[in-house]
Amino acid sequence: MADLFASDTPSAETGTGTAPRPLADRLRPKTLAEVIGQQQVLGDEAPLGVMLRSGSLSSLIFWGPPGVGKTTIARLLADETDLHFVQISAIFTGVPELRKVFEAAKIRRQNGQGTLLFVDEIHRFNKAQQDGFLPHMEDGTILLVGATTENPSFELNAAVLSRSQVLVLERLSVEELESLTARAEAELGRDLPLDAGAREALLDMADGDGRALLNLIEQVAAWQVAEPLGRDALANRLMKRAAKYDKSGEEHYNLISALHKSVRGSDPDAALYWYARMLEGGEDPRYLARRLLRMSVEDIALADPQAQAICMHAWEAYERLGSPEGELALAQAVIYLALAPKTNAGYMAYKAARRAAKQHGSEPPPKHILNAPTQMMKDQGYGAGYAYDHDAEDGFSGQNYFPETMQREQFYQPVERGFERDLKKRMEYFENLRRKRGG
Repeated sequence: MADLFASDTPSAETGTGTAPRPLADRLRPKTLAEVIGQQQVLGDEAPLGVMLRSGSLSSLIFWGPPGVGKTTIARLLADETDLHFVQISAIFTGVPELRKVFEAAKIRRQNGQGTLLFVDEIHRFNKAQQDGFLPHMEDGTILLVGATTENPSFELNAAVLSRSQVLVLERLSVEELESLTARAEAELGRDLPLDAGAREALLDMADGDGRALLNLIEQVAAWQVAEPLGRDALANRLMKRAAKYDKSGEEHYNLISALHKSVRGSDPDAALYWYARMLEGGEDPRYLARRLLRMSVEDIALADPQAQAICMHAWEAYERLGSPEGELALAQAVIYLALAPKTNAGYMAYKAARRAAKQHGSEPPPKHILNAPTQMMKDQGYGAGYAYDHDAEDGFSGQNYFPETMQREQFYQPVERGFERDLKKRMEYFENLRRKRGG
């Protein structure tokens, strides 16, 4: 079920002179039908079900939190399609190792066997390394299956995404965790020494992570107790982690959405709550720092230009101080962003300008704003009639800077909030001058 199930390293068999096999290894699914959960991906009418039934498997990106079966499903896909399974981690693999993987896959292909290359933490590869996969994906040398806990839209090259299908894997529900627990108890040959409340607390502690649950079950199963333990006793034996991990099971990308929308909604208390929830869940503070910076760019922007600097300083403070003091700096950034004036005018202006650029992408700039470093260019009218703004009244010439065949457009429409109120006044000032001077 969990990623641990698909380790490349063979587990030691139980026997004289060998270590016992971990519970997670013993419960490793042997077929896709044995996988608990992820029916939105594995069901008969779900993407992988349809691909396998049609015999046409494309490159895939599995996006989801840890412990939900990304590695397991990738390995089982290789088994069900007779592809050779190769697993690498972007954390430990460099360019020389990648070359060896691709060369071995080429040899396999020449001998009539394809290769399913599973890349764990694929978002850790930089853009150039990601580009290195493209020719091997296109010529069929490898079928790429990447796994990431980060949003592929932000972390993966557009070229890789265009050649792959992104499948979202979800944290296991309480019912699915209970099914996994029952399967573990059947393997162990006995029930866990927990009463109903403690059993519920154990599932809460796993927080949708199948691998974490099996590790916890293995600890609990080893205890020698006369009576089933209650919730409090379980919390004491596991260093009170039950209270710490008593969550409702949302995926981390749902929590970051809650944080982002609380900031956008100018609610510092809710924003701090979701920020704390993510830290308690083990989220990397650097990920949160990056997302806070994104919020300052997307939702505050020029309504408060200081917001971006506040986020950068908080991020730097975390890098210098570490935890827990650095997390306080990020918390202060959360409060500042939540209370800052909001605008998406810059974001909307950027999108409108991109649309216009696609529509008028071949139009040249007007000749009067082109440089003329050669006599031939001067003869063609380059630079002719250019008005140097510093020589004009008020330092503003009012000339046209759009393509001559394109009507003037106003992409940026600042709001009456924060610093953008001043920018709006400046735009109106220049627009009035432009009209007076016939620009």
